[in-house]
This record gives sequence, structure tokens and C-alpha cells, in this order.
Amino acid sequence: MLLATVSGEKNPLSLPLYMSPVTAGFPSPAEDYIEGSLDLNAYLVPHPAATFILRVVGDSMTGAGILPGDLLVVDRSVEPAKGHIVVAALEGDLTVKRLTGSKDRWVLVAEHPDFPPIRVGPDRDCILWGVVTGVVRRME
Repeated sequence: MLLATVSGEKNPLSLPLYMSPVTAGFPSPAEDYIEGSLDLNAYLVPHPAATFILRVVGDSMTGAGILPGDLLVVDRSVEPAKGHIVVAALEGDLTVKRLTGSKDRWVLVAEHPDFPPIRVGPDRDCILWGVVTGVVRRME
């Protein structure tokens, strides 16, 4: 995984937000449905000082909609909890998995059947780095 930090500077990037859901059928005059604007920086990065970006390598999380090449928004200020998708430093390597189990015996679960669960306990070097709060993907 490639790591990048998020700058503490917040330059708003406001784009029109439409209240009408988009359909894949016939177009409609969208200007009639503008709800307001959405600041992508505030939406994706509410805690800049605690947030970093990772680029995904591998396909262990495709079942969760996380694909190779995606950018993960990871917030270290969010307390990891059962069910969260987390980034963990496991024996020196970063990995992204779904967190299950309990605080004493976490289990890191891939969202792909080819990858076995990873049991984490006091006998295994593992640090939960942060919680994945967003996925960014370019459509090309």
C-alpha cells in the first residue's frame, strides 16, 4: 500500500448537490433539483490531522467494494470497532480487513473467499492504525 497524509489546510471544493436520485434512463432538466452544494474536503476528511490516504494493492477486499488501485480515506481518530474496515500494521506490513471478534481477540477478515481470517492476540504483533471512512475511485 502507498501512504500519503492529508494536508491540514482546508480549501473548500464545493460542487452542486442534486436532491433527485439519478436514473440510468431518460435525462431530465437537473437544474430544477439542485439541493445545495457539497464540500468534498469536509465530506471525506472531517479530521485532517488524523487522516491519511492509502492506495490499495491486491484484491482481498473486493467483496466490500474495495478494488486494486482505489484510494482509501483512513481516519485515525475513529475508535476501531467490530464491523469496521480497518488498516492494521500486522507484523510490520499494512493490511486492510474487516474487524470482527473482540478487543482481546480481534479477527481480521478479508472480503474475498481466497483469503483466510487472521486471528490477532497478544502473541501477534498487530496495531490497528485507523478506520477506513471512504473510498475514492476514478471511473475511466
